Amino acid sequence: MPIGRAQLAAFDLSYFICSWRTFWLTMKSMNGGQMSLEVESGKAARFRPFEAEFYGRGFACIAGLDEVGRGPLAGPVVAAAVILRRGFANDEIKDSKLLSPKQRERLAPLIRESAESWAIGVVEVADIDRINILRASLLAMVKAVDSLKTQPDCLLIDGNQSIPAELFGKRAVSHYQKTIVKGDQLCLSIAAASIIAKVARDAMMVEFDKQFPEYGFAGHKGYGSAAHLEALRRYGPSPIHRLSYKPVRDAASER
Repeated sequence: MPIGRAQLAAFDLSYFICSWRTFWLTMKSMNGGQMSLEVESGKAARFRPFEAEFYGRGFACIAGLDEVGRGPLAGPVVAAAVILRRGFANDEIKDSKLLSPKQRERLAPLIRESAESWAIGVVEVADIDRINILRASLLAMVKAVDSLKTQPDCLLIDGNQSIPAELFGKRAVSHYQKTIVKGDQLCLSIAAASIIAKVARDAMMVEFDKQFPEYGFAGHKGYGSAAHLEALRRYGPSPIHRLSYKPVRDAASER
């Protein structure tokens, strides 16, 4: 039998929301240009000094932003914002996708302790289904920025999508935005954010696995593995599955 969404109320998400300091951001943005740079496939690129460049241009506080969780069929999308101290360097930090789980788990606390400020933002499944995954991932970035104890005036964003002004709300606070394609492989603060976001989301999916063990969330983290798709066919969607995703819709229609 499929699990009813009412059962999700029994799972207390306040731990994540409070611990990770996710709140709404009400600010106005300024759009920067897009930086498109290529990275050799399969290898970590040497980081370019984006932070030093923008400090040199007069910005006072620079945050790197990245998200994780666009592709999974279940669970929230999570973004992280990280403000590294000037001059910070660590040769082990790289795109989270190029690190093992153990490496990420070891580096995440180092980043949190060394950063001037860090925060995550979480957008849950209901909002993903309502506004689409792209806007949900950008909204998660907005929430992460708002949770920083120091507000940045420059955002270095992984990918080619800047954050629309309307997602910032009505507060008259401006951020210069620089999008960087493959930024998690080219920019240190974005790479650090990718690790923080990945570790946070993985921990959430492990907790969801305790609530819905039949789906195996602790292993595949909500991605569409063969075992996950089989569980979807067998049990139908859980309350944390994204009904806006076709494999989930198909599984729901077969129930």
